Amino acid sequence: MNSRGPKLAHVIPADDRGPVAAVTSLGDDVFVVRVFSKQQVEVYDAVSCTLRRHITVHGLIYCSITYGLAACAQCKCLYVSEWDNQSIHRAELTGSNAVMKWSVAKGPRGLSVNRAHNVVVVCSGVNKLQEYTTNGSLVREICLQAGVTSPWHAVQLSSGDCVVSDCWSPGVVSVVGVDGRDRHSYGQSQTSVVGQMEYPRSLAVTKNDDIVVAD
Repeated sequence: MNSRGPKLAHVIPADDRGPVAAVTSLGDDVFVVRVFSKQQVEVYDAVSCTLRRHITVHGLIYCSITYGLAACAQCKCLYVSEWDNQSIHRAELTGSNAVMKWSVAKGPRGLSVNRAHNVVVVCSGVNKLQEYTTNGSLVREICLQAGVTSPWHAVQLSSGDCVVSDCWSPGVVSVVGVDGRDRHSYGQSQTSVVGQMEYPRSLAVTKNDDIVVAD
């Protein structure tokens, strides 16, 4: 899509490769991982959307489902979450193809990279957010309190709070503090001109902390 308006520019076809599970971008590259991806992340040109190459993420189990994908410009790496194996894979983007892996709490879904260049993992099976350094060291856990029951994706705001999507209808997007408590939320209002949210999942945050939601 063109960022200046809702105009379709390119389509990346499914062909026989299966449905897309997660997507992220960094510089001139768009990274795509598909359901049952056989350890492969596809790398497309951001302008033409032509397939450039593949990145092999050794250790990614074929039968597992990937829900999260995030790239870090500072650390020059790609993070991939693995639901079945409860782990995060970190793949180098410098050409070395080195991959490391560490275990996380149950049900890892969406991933994001915060301003400290750490990776934020939504662990839906235990209703937590976990923050890790690029080397897999746990920085902190945020136990989500009442109001968020099926978290999918989380992005840290400049304030240090996190915006979290709750993906089951009727869906909710909440801003939570480091104590896990809901500061304010959107989704249940009956007065919105665009109506109720249904299944909010992926999130993005602008430089002004405006929140973009894929519902």
